[in-house]
Amino acid sequence: MTDHESSPAVRGAGHHGYDAVVLAGGAARRLGGADKPGVRVGGRALLDRVLAACAGAGRTVVVADPRPTARPVRWAREEPPGGGPLAALAAGLEHTTAASVVVLSADLPFLGHETVARLVTTLARGRAQSRTRPPAPSVADPAPLPSAETPAPVPALLLSAETPAPAPRPDPVPAAPPDAVLVVDAAGRWQPLVAAYRAEPLRKVLAEVAGANGGLTGLPLRRLTEALRVTLITDPAASFDCDTWEDIDAARARIREHEHVLDEWITAAKDELGIDLDVDRALLLDLARDAAHGVARPAAPLTTFLVGYAAGRAGGGPEAVAEAVRKAVDLARRWAEESAAEPSAAGATDAG
Repeated sequence: MTDHESSPAVRGAGHHGYDAVVLAGGAARRLGGADKPGVRVGGRALLDRVLAACAGAGRTVVVADPRPTARPVRWAREEPPGGGPLAALAAGLEHTTAASVVVLSADLPFLGHETVARLVTTLARGRAQSRTRPPAPSVADPAPLPSAETPAPVPALLLSAETPAPAPRPDPVPAAPPDAVLVVDAAGRWQPLVAAYRAEPLRKVLAEVAGANGGLTGLPLRRLTEALRVTLITDPAASFDCDTWEDIDAARARIREHEHVLDEWITAAKDELGIDLDVDRALLLDLARDAAHGVARPAAPLTTFLVGYAAGRAGGGPEAVAEAVRKAVDLARRWAEESAAEPSAAGATDAG
């Protein structure tokens, strides 16, 4: 799909006043040249998972050759293709108009809209401590590859978002609002491709770097972060990226773990069906349980389908779903109470 710009309804419901640039044109050398944005995790292409996370953007630009996507986007390409992340970012930025821009890589299987919103709101508030240069290890350093004896890095995905970031270095001048908010990964590395930027200073720095180097081709991302006031937030799961097949295997294993599988399935199903409705999972599971126990086991899936259909006819939305569930739960309970009362009523009749 092409030419994405959120409708007024979408802006009112989930738009946070930002545009999004997704870099999806890398060579994926550590995947043997595979089409990384198209690799599926949990039944969805990695690129589609990232696009779902930034669905609240006013405009979404993907820097890559066009391909089918679950959500409509604008397409851009750096010249020459394969010119590196700075050149790709500049190419995507040309198609944005918002004052804030979320910049993402296309290989983040666990990035969610909550993290994107947190990046944008932290940038807007501008109250966190600002930092001017990244600590070691540099963001340009590659993540360590898991050895044959080392299991895939699933535990890192489960770290709390409250894991402390590296201690800030004091600014030589009073702290000013940040130019960028970056996620820190589980190893303490800054992730400039899981970040929100103020568009004006971002454009200024890109122009300065290009002027000083005769262009942006082949330059590392640290040229960008070195020149901006940066605030950090920690989110190990959101910053987990799939550089190797071991990473992809770890991601696929994680989403099938008991504590994740239902949320992952619901998210994937909503994305596939084009549904943005928040689903109260506990409410629906309670309804299914009541229908199965109080009526018959096949009543559970049929009842949840009927609830969805009724909510849709009522205009959709969380309130419509909740009202349909309430009615169905009441019916199931009345049915169960009536069934439980039947033997005693029959016995009373026989006794009379």
